[in-house]
Amino acid sequence: MQRGFQGLGLPKYEVCQMFVLGLISMILFRVQQASPLLFLPPQRSTSLCGSKLVVSTEARAMYNLGRAGLTYWSPNVNVVRDPRWGRATETPGEDPYVVGVYASNYVRGLQDVEGTENATDLNSRPLKVTEQDMAETFQKPFEMCIKDGDVSSVMCSYNRVNGIPTCADPKLLTDTIRGEWVLHGYIVADCDSLEVMVDHHKWLSDTKEDAAAQALKAGYSMLITLGMDLDCGDYYPNFTQSSVRQGKVKEVEIDRSLKNLYVVLMRLGFFDGNPTFKSLGKNDVCSKQHIELATEAAREGIVLLKNVNETLPLKSKKIKKLAIVGPHANATAAMIGNYAGIPCRFTSPLDAFSSYGEVKYEMGCDGVACANDSLIFPAMRAAKHADATIIFAGLDLSVEAESLDRVDLLLPGYQTQFINQVAQVSKGPVILVIMSAGGVDISFAKQNDNINAILWAGYPGEEGGRAIADVAFGQYSPGKYT
Repeated sequence: MQRGFQGLGLPKYEVCQMFVLGLISMILFRVQQASPLLFLPPQRSTSLCGSKLVVSTEARAMYNLGRAGLTYWSPNVNVVRDPRWGRATETPGEDPYVVGVYASNYVRGLQDVEGTENATDLNSRPLKVTEQDMAETFQKPFEMCIKDGDVSSVMCSYNRVNGIPTCADPKLLTDTIRGEWVLHGYIVADCDSLEVMVDHHKWLSDTKEDAAAQALKAGYSMLITLGMDLDCGDYYPNFTQSSVRQGKVKEVEIDRSLKNLYVVLMRLGFFDGNPTFKSLGKNDVCSKQHIELATEAAREGIVLLKNVNETLPLKSKKIKKLAIVGPHANATAAMIGNYAGIPCRFTSPLDAFSSYGEVKYEMGCDGVACANDSLIFPAMRAAKHADATIIFAGLDLSVEAESLDRVDLLLPGYQTQFINQVAQVSKGPVILVIMSAGGVDISFAKQNDNINAILWAGYPGEEGGRAIADVAFGQYSPGKYT
């Protein structure tokens, strides 16, 4: 929270808000869209910009209603080097160029709110990266987002890279981000990064006031050239004033940071009196048009991984009875992934496929963990009497999330056994649908002749069920992208 100054007519301003899939705020519902991977490849830039225009419109509306600010910490443009990484759900993948295109298009789509590129989250784990790998892989998306997308702020992380905390790296923050890339805005520390530097890295072996002071002195010290303007934590609010009183930081350093912060507010029209978007309100949140755009994005992102003898699309004239089974068969919250808000509504796979025929639903697993194999047998019975069986499996935030990485690429628990046993007894064709962000080893399904088709749906958002059903029955084909 930026503290205002009543004497100058400056109200307080909330800068710490997030969206990856859709707007997060305290009150109203809002559209929750597909996860970033579903917006690839780069040819889908128009769809991405349109999708993020929905988010920015709803953000402005929520701001006008007094429920949100106009500065958001998004997108997360870290390159996924290891598919087991828990935050893969927030990012657009492993290719630096593709991630960079996504980042710049994402920000351009949000033009009337301001985004912050999120830094990586391996907490205080030290990393060693070559200069070439840093420039060509990890920094490339950030560079494209600043140069091409003109993002307003960048977040430094908790990590030490090659021995130096990212929030204390003069070459990175001052020389590269501010100098070479010419950031038009501010740099913010991830929450408690200064505390981590002092208490965990032991980087600043002095007082908390010293840490706050040095964080404000861009280029002031040879080792501590932070150049940060805002701290998502309690160091700046609690120790900056005492640093000034003790003479450890000058007003000129405070003024520099304030300038960077208020330049962003000026870009947003914060001081324009009656801004262009003042008319946006409750009717602009969860509109029919926005929900349809979320559905379209989910449809376009679905990937066909296997299709033996043209099993897909299913023929509605032949397929009258459907077995809908698996831990994600009636998915709702699992479809919207990490850092999401309250959706306008959910259309689960079970709901969507029910409009295409008579449905028999069985979980088959007690959630994604699939620890109870006794639930497999009811699912097998349903498959024996169906014209087609749709198996919904994969991951969710209980196994891949922030600070929750996986140890392997296997499906959790009995999921593999469940899939194979259901496929073995199914009367009709078997379609396996995987929901996940990180990679999953489903080579067993590709090699299983009883499994006729495989779809990867990612985390498709609140309308994910409808998107999957429409693709399965040929109402929409995303083939030109995948």
